Amino acid sequence: MNANASTKARPPAVAGLFYPDDPRALQEAVDALLRDAATRARSIETTVKLLLVPHAGYVYSGAVAASAYALLARRAQAVRRVVLIGPAHRAYVRGLALPSVDVFVTPLGPVALDPEGARAAADFAWVSIDDHAHAHEHSLEVHLPFLQRTLGDFTVVPLLVGDATPGEVAAVLEALWGGPETLIVLSSDLSHFHPYARARALDAATVDAISRGAMVTPEQACGAHPLNGLAALRTKRALASSVLDLRNSGDTAGPREEVVGYLSMAFVEREKSS
Repeated sequence: MNANASTKARPPAVAGLFYPDDPRALQEAVDALLRDAATRARSIETTVKLLLVPHAGYVYSGAVAASAYALLARRAQAVRRVVLIGPAHRAYVRGLALPSVDVFVTPLGPVALDPEGARAAADFAWVSIDDHAHAHEHSLEVHLPFLQRTLGDFTVVPLLVGDATPGEVAAVLEALWGGPETLIVLSSDLSHFHPYARARALDAATVDAISRGAMVTPEQACGAHPLNGLAALRTKRALASSVLDLRNSGDTAGPREEVVGYLSMAFVEREKSS
């Protein structure tokens, strides 16, 4: 879509820091990551409903993120709305927070917010409108260029999760679940600043917990609150999960003394047996 003078926009906050701010360089970087991931992609059903994707700078977690986004190539025509949910790093949020803007802008252009989805989320007492929380947050923004290159035309419901219970997050996700037209992207990194071997052991245990639908702590994953909301929905929605990529910054672009863990997972909704 094209933003006009009356459009209220949230400008990019971490372009030039977490990913290139030049449109051509950004497109080339994302496309290269997606091409590489496509050669490694596991065979997952095209009906993937939810992706768990990391949110660090592209040099650190971009390849892991691309492992998830490469699955969307065959779904590009079906997905029209993305519910993008992740942790609030830079401001206290009680419950969940939406922005009041009409579009999120990246160097690749604007992405329109989904008004129907935003209204549905805002109906909950624990969902507030908080532009301050969204203004400098990276956990949602870094996913948009990948979505722009894989889906093209789509709308977004951007939700930051702060001090929220699993039930509160689950209720909002349930309200926005939709059908094949809706993709949910849950943004989270794993453990932070442990030595390489320790981090690998901690993250393997966290992946096991997420796969079983168990609760996790903020020490295990910075997106623990949205992840625990997902866990509360696992049985009701009969979700099956597949690990796509699990690495840390010691594997990608950093030293191994203190690393951050990155995970991509795909969740497919199965029909329950009667």
